[in-house]
Amino acid sequence: MTLDHRFQYLKEIRAVVSVIVYPVQYIVNFPVSAGEWVGDSFSTRESLMAEVTTLKTQQLLYDVKLQKLAALQSENMRLRRLLDSSSQVGERVLIAELLAVDMEPFSSQIVINKGGNYNIYAGQALLDARGIMGQVASVEPLTSTATLITDPNHAIPVAVNRNGLRTIAIGTGNPELLDIPHFPNNADIQVGDLLVSSGLGGRFPQGYPVATITQIEIDPGLPFARVSAKPAAELQRSREVLLVWPKTAETETSGEQN
Repeated sequence: MTLDHRFQYLKEIRAVVSVIVYPVQYIVNFPVSAGEWVGDSFSTRESLMAEVTTLKTQQLLYDVKLQKLAALQSENMRLRRLLDSSSQVGERVLIAELLAVDMEPFSSQIVINKGGNYNIYAGQALLDARGIMGQVASVEPLTSTATLITDPNHAIPVAVNRNGLRTIAIGTGNPELLDIPHFPNNADIQVGDLLVSSGLGGRFPQGYPVATITQIEIDPGLPFARVSAKPAAELQRSREVLLVWPKTAETETSGEQN
């Protein structure tokens, strides 16, 4: 061994032996190495699965937040349109929100979150950002029930905005349809004419959009034309509404002084 240490006589022999023994060492160590590799693989897979689950949960939360953000954005746009509308209304107004919608056939009523505590009264006009929706039918301390202009038992005095012809618009139970039954066959009306509130009767403020004429049928055997109109207000989509108080002599006088 001393000679081998000094003169490296067995160096080549050891090299040959190591080459021969290496496969045996590899085979002996393979189960241990394979076990470690499998363990690492399972650990990595579990880690990846946990990370994927976490990412999916985060994605779901972000999607929900985006939906809420979209809803808030839509609500903000509706409120802006409503506020723009209220700035054009000369009367005192109050914003209210819908709480419920009557789903009975041939009935068009809604419940709003303002009542007697806000001095709401029966017969008060109800508008949205596009036109007249209806009027308050009954008042409770905290809520009110309103009848929409499409209710079969509701009628509103209107006038053709183009020429001032006056008539009455009657509800049909269809949220997209009003009946205009009292136009004579020779009346100066056209499809597309805007009907506005005439102010007669004192229930509704004058000059606000009510409906647009969509169909005219003339039967020579009948004294009146069959006229249909589509409501201007978004009766099936509006979530916020305007309650309107009519002008009084006091408010008009104060407005002139200002």
